[in-house]
Amino acid sequence: MVTTSEVPDREELVRRAAALRPTLRARTGWAEEHRRLHDETIEALADAGLFKLRTPKRYGGYAADATTLVDVATELGHADSSTSWVTAVYWIPTWMAGLFPQAVQDEVFSTPDVRICGTLSPSALARSADGGIVVNGKWGFISGAHHAHWQEIIAILAPENGEPYPVMALVPMSDLLVVDDWHTSGLRGTGSVSTVAQELFIPQERVVPLPAVLQGSAAGAGAGAEAMHQVPLLPVASASSVGTVLGMTRAAKESFFKRLPNRKITYTGYDSQRDAPLTHFQVAEAATKSDQAAFHAHRLATTVDGKAAAGLPWKLEERARARHDMGTAVRLAKEAVDILASASGGSSVYQDVPIQRIAHDLHTINLHALMNPNTNAELYGRVLCGLEPNTLYI
Repeated sequence: MVTTSEVPDREELVRRAAALRPTLRARTGWAEEHRRLHDETIEALADAGLFKLRTPKRYGGYAADATTLVDVATELGHADSSTSWVTAVYWIPTWMAGLFPQAVQDEVFSTPDVRICGTLSPSALARSADGGIVVNGKWGFISGAHHAHWQEIIAILAPENGEPYPVMALVPMSDLLVVDDWHTSGLRGTGSVSTVAQELFIPQERVVPLPAVLQGSAAGAGAGAEAMHQVPLLPVASASSVGTVLGMTRAAKESFFKRLPNRKITYTGYDSQRDAPLTHFQVAEAATKSDQAAFHAHRLATTVDGKAAAGLPWKLEERARARHDMGTAVRLAKEAVDILASASGGSSVYQDVPIQRIAHDLHTINLHALMNPNTNAELYGRVLCGLEPNTLYI
């Protein structure tokens, strides 16, 4: 076990993320072409300590709060959406690893700057075996799989006696088959490929019941010992990932305003788009939606941090609102970028104009099953109406 007394504060971590902007942007084109992050991007993120944000302090990590995650992801999203997305996705299963028994954590966190990819989708089947389980299945959308050391998987375990239920397990990437199938229109640089398990044996100590994790219950002795683990999974996952879209709105505004003074509105009398009243309405509306997205993202993070620090239980309505805050931030960010993208004219479709990529990436995020605004709004409204949630993922 490695420990450290030197934990950078939020301001320092945000500064480190911001300092990476030129480096990350320089590799955006490579990542788009090769459908994965560049090895040197991963090295830069590791050197900045950004993979340690959800590693327990007893293993040399920073155990950062949710507000720090939002602010750091925002800076990374300002630089490159795929880089921010992968970094934020790593934070979630890294947090989840802290819910496993002490011996498992010792094994996982023995790797410096360990990177853990994962999913919440139970797209595999498991059966009991002597000393563990055997898993067969395939998981899609595994962002950052190319550079991960471990994957957190979800499978449906059918015990000999009793009803099937979902389990979560940690698996070395060397035990999985990686399928290079990430050919997409958005978030191309995330390398969100599929992984496959074939008759894979997983020791019992690396397997925990998913319902306990969703409710915020630690899995064994030495698990969940820090304040950041005193929160249910879905609010944690929501706060971990939402900062990326805030950074993307910043990047879109930067791209738009950089081109604005010298861009004409073709077939009109406006030699500068900046002079057109329509433009004034468009940028005001986009800025307002960006601000509203930031409000929901930070309200979510503040709720997570406040309850974690005080050790307070979560009400059902608060859990549903956490997902709704995330979905609302995602929707508003997309609406803001869509306004700026549609106001950017035909010349913006060229690949060297960043706003077209940002728009595609945000469209992809809005389609994500967990981040989808409509799904999250329906869940929140259902709970507000006094109905039970129709999902375990709350």
